[in-house]
Amino acid sequence: MSSSETSSSEVSADVTGRSTLSAAPLGAATEAQPGVRAFKVGLLGYGTVGSAFAALLEERAAHVERITGRLPVVGEALTTSKGSFPEILEGSDAIVELIGGIEPARDYVLAALSAGKHVITANKQLLSQHGEALFEAARASGAQLRFEAAIAGVVPVVRVLCESLAGAHVERVHGIVNGTTNFILSEMTRGSTYAQALAEAQSQGFAEADPSEDVSGRDAAAKMAILARLAFDTPVHIDEVPYEGIEHLKTDDIQYARELGLGLKLIGTAERRDGGLSVSVHPAFLYSGHPLASVNGPFNAVTVESEAITEITMSGPGAGGLQTASAVLGDLVSTMLPPGAPAPPADPLPLVSDVESGFYIHMEMADRPGALAAVAGALGEQGASIKSVVQHGLGEHARLVMIVHPLAETRLREALKRIGDLDFLRSTPRAIRVIEEEYL
Repeated sequence: MSSSETSSSEVSADVTGRSTLSAAPLGAATEAQPGVRAFKVGLLGYGTVGSAFAALLEERAAHVERITGRLPVVGEALTTSKGSFPEILEGSDAIVELIGGIEPARDYVLAALSAGKHVITANKQLLSQHGEALFEAARASGAQLRFEAAIAGVVPVVRVLCESLAGAHVERVHGIVNGTTNFILSEMTRGSTYAQALAEAQSQGFAEADPSEDVSGRDAAAKMAILARLAFDTPVHIDEVPYEGIEHLKTDDIQYARELGLGLKLIGTAERRDGGLSVSVHPAFLYSGHPLASVNGPFNAVTVESEAITEITMSGPGAGGLQTASAVLGDLVSTMLPPGAPAPPADPLPLVSDVESGFYIHMEMADRPGALAAVAGALGEQGASIKSVVQHGLGEHARLVMIVHPLAETRLREALKRIGDLDFLRSTPRAIRVIEEEYL
């Protein structure tokens, strides 16, 4: 889900203390008992996630003390109206940033890291745009930068990549990393229109009033930029990640594809291709045997593939105040133990944009003699091989749906351009990627 779900509000301020943020009381703060050393937590932001984190920390403080030997304590949270960031920074062992957005979050996080204070954040837009500067600040001071909550909610993909699979040669990371779009597509699979599914997502709190970050694919693109950096030791900025959303998808595409054994998901992918790295976000059809095909509703799932491990799939709730707060708390506990920020990139991979994929193609056309042959000819000129075809209707209002075997996206787009110029087409043909892999 979008960054606004893990923030209180956008504010403007600087690190000198001139700020529109205020210190908000959190109620009865947990106090360290005699002989127990407190671990002081500075909380920036007291919105949905910030308030959930504060409540969860107070509830679990005694348990954290048993694990780490120190009692985590939050004093006051910086929120809108007044207050002093420098005072919170000075009095904290770690900073939890849940403001969201770029500024003043970037200034605050950089200041905290430069001061040697550990930072926990759920801010995927900040990390996908300024991650390298933040990592460098953490390395320079020896502070830890933790951000499990920025990607896939409670799914521990960051920790798995950075720790459990740190020695693996990862070939691909792909998955469903946005709960809003997964919920909408699940509802559309049941027969809802896009508008109906979005309205339901908003009514259940899975989508914001302005869902554009989610449904456009930009939220997922930010997460994939971060995952690509971790998995492939290559700095990737969100602007280098091509992304496509779900706003243009039609329920009938989903229904036709079901006849071919396919289900639709918004998939983020980062993988080694042609000696480089390809990172993208786009809708894609999956066959039922794929490990991501059964992930429905607001859940997220990420699959990591490597020759050494074959593949590992992790799934769980993608977002929400309590779920994100739980991931933030997990990161806080990690900072109370070692280690720190990602290492500097050793041998970054070049980015690759034109990759092969299977495709679903939907055409509204007049059923005339030679029509199918003309379509097949346009595809064949670009090296496309047809895997399966379904036709609905006859006469002037026929619909032709086909799946083609993998080919480069540029060649597919050229074929669609030529098909679109045929005089029996009633509208621009639609294409959606198809992921061929099945794991049975």
